[in-house]
Amino acid sequence: MPDTAAFRFIIADDHPLFRGALKQTLETQYPNARIDEAGALEDVTGKLEEGGDVDLILLDLTMPGMRGFSGLMYLRAQYSGVPVVIVSANEEAQAIRRCIEFGASGFIPKSHGIEVIREAIAAVMEGNMWTPPEVDLGADDGSADLVQRLATLTPQQVRVLMMLSEGLLNKQIAYELSVSEATVKAHVSAILQKLGVESRTQAVIAASKIEAGQWQMGGEGEDQAVSAT
Repeated sequence: MPDTAAFRFIIADDHPLFRGALKQTLETQYPNARIDEAGALEDVTGKLEEGGDVDLILLDLTMPGMRGFSGLMYLRAQYSGVPVVIVSANEEAQAIRRCIEFGASGFIPKSHGIEVIREAIAAVMEGNMWTPPEVDLGADDGSADLVQRLATLTPQQVRVLMMLSEGLLNKQIAYELSVSEATVKAHVSAILQKLGVESRTQAVIAASKIEAGQWQMGGEGEDQAVSAT
């Protein structure tokens, strides 16, 4: 057995009761591990910026700071060496497949029992991929090319696209990111080129196609704007 004292987990969910239950599960499974909690995307990035290796992030996609799959995209782009497992109330096969396409190491529905959650986490910690065996991920819906294009965006480009999706102007994005408007324009140009579109509106529409209809269980009101800090 590996030395579990070396393990470090981040549980990212905006529901304290669920975080507590998941933490208790991890403490039983890995009694000597360090377990950090985060209630928003900026909390996750803050924990990651503290330094030290993180072995696994358990991520909810409807907490503050997340917008569809963009939070996952950002974490995978900015911290590519840290595995991310999605723990979500959404059990749609298309949503699960999309998360895997954007780099998640697994997808655990919140409805599953403790033993299944333990099994899933153990599988990922051993370097394997885990998705619900009872869910047929099915065939691709024709958006694989766009998913691949989105996956090529840099962390900063992901943040800019997220802000474009919120309707922010270049001046506002520059202020939020503490960069010049010229830098924002350069990012927007790179985004358009990578997505193969001609305008920022088309870029936003392309991104929204990936997320359309995926998070109806959480409701649009829960997909809050990403923090720029």
